[in-house]
Amino acid sequence: METTIYALSTAPGRAGVAIIRISGPKAGDVLDVMTAGRRPAARGAALRRLQNTEGEVFDEALVLWFPGPASFTGEDCAELQVHGGLAVIETAFETLETLGCVPAEAGEFTRRAFENDRIDLTEAEGLADLIEAETEGQRRQALAQMTGALRGLYEEWRESLISILASVEGEIDFPDEGDVPDALSHRAFEPLVILIASMQEHLDDGRRGERIRTGFTIALIGAPNAGKSSLLNKLAGRDAAIVTDIPGTTRDIIEVRVTMGGYPVIISDTAGLREAVDAVEAEGVKRALDRAVQADLRIGVVDARSDEELADLQGRLHDDDLLVLNKLDLAPGASADGAYPLSAKSGEGISDLEARIEAIVQERLSARELPALSRARHRKNVETASEALGRALSQLAAAPELAGEDIRLAIRSLESLTGRVDVEDVLDRVFSQFCIGK
Repeated sequence: METTIYALSTAPGRAGVAIIRISGPKAGDVLDVMTAGRRPAARGAALRRLQNTEGEVFDEALVLWFPGPASFTGEDCAELQVHGGLAVIETAFETLETLGCVPAEAGEFTRRAFENDRIDLTEAEGLADLIEAETEGQRRQALAQMTGALRGLYEEWRESLISILASVEGEIDFPDEGDVPDALSHRAFEPLVILIASMQEHLDDGRRGERIRTGFTIALIGAPNAGKSSLLNKLAGRDAAIVTDIPGTTRDIIEVRVTMGGYPVIISDTAGLREAVDAVEAEGVKRALDRAVQADLRIGVVDARSDEELADLQGRLHDDDLLVLNKLDLAPGASADGAYPLSAKSGEGISDLEARIEAIVQERLSARELPALSRARHRKNVETASEALGRALSQLAAAPELAGEDIRLAIRSLESLTGRVDVEDVLDRVFSQFCIGK
């Protein structure tokens, strides 16, 4: 890179310390000017007085020097840990610009690390997720990806495919050679079967990695006035939804985001399921049914006094969903097979329901031996590769040339995951999501 970039890597505003990062060919020269020739030793921290281009001292700061390629970006880098006053930061920025540095774009430091082969694209995405992580589960998944869990998986698949392709092309290129066994491509059959099964195992994990990133979704469904909004408020620990005795109060979807078992969970309160009285309520009921279909878990809420509600709702729930008998304060002793009796008004029984929800979330999202595909981009590329290999398997005996082309397509799909091939549009999307200074 010909330009030298800089950015504030800590949050803007007044603070005790602000960190300014610099990367590029002029980083060392910039340090020499700002420290009056007292550049710190490589990868060491030193206290230095900082001066502007006119020799005026404007702060005393901790300065670090990281000569490339052994730096985060692979370039010469420097870090200034200045006092966090706005005037200090502004003077530092003015000095850097006078010395020929330019402000960094969002994600530009990490993009330079990628382009200098310090990290691959999956590790860059893991770093972005680590910065955004709000729960322990998100942190664990992001850290595993940032340290190469997915890269290792994809590279293992790619290396296997290269070996398989060599067998197929051996028969294509040298069909009559004595030292090339007949039907050499048939040796690729079993490795292809194993590889397809491995990919399918990751695709069939219930989108675990994506749910850890974006949230496990729960839909509260039931008749009007069953107590869904009251239950939402209890689970959220705050008054997120309006609660009244008027049927149809909730007409749109109300979402709250909570943490359960170390994972993000999105709970949705939906409109009561009944014959709508007007167009607005009809739309609310439609949205409620749609959300119920899309949710990872449905919790049916019924008035414990209504057998009719219970019968209607049981037909809408899946085998692994939960059923709640609400208003236990008005119907003491009410019960139903597999149901959780509680009172959303008094809070009785809520802890048992919360414990069960948390157990379900942990069971479906908890870390397993297999690294999770964390983004829709990953899933799409692995699906493309798996489909191509399925075609290759069916064509292996009759048309090894076509099988070879599909294997190449699968390899390219895997290479685009890590950024080995030209995926400029993907790179732009990935790095634009970073904050400035990273």
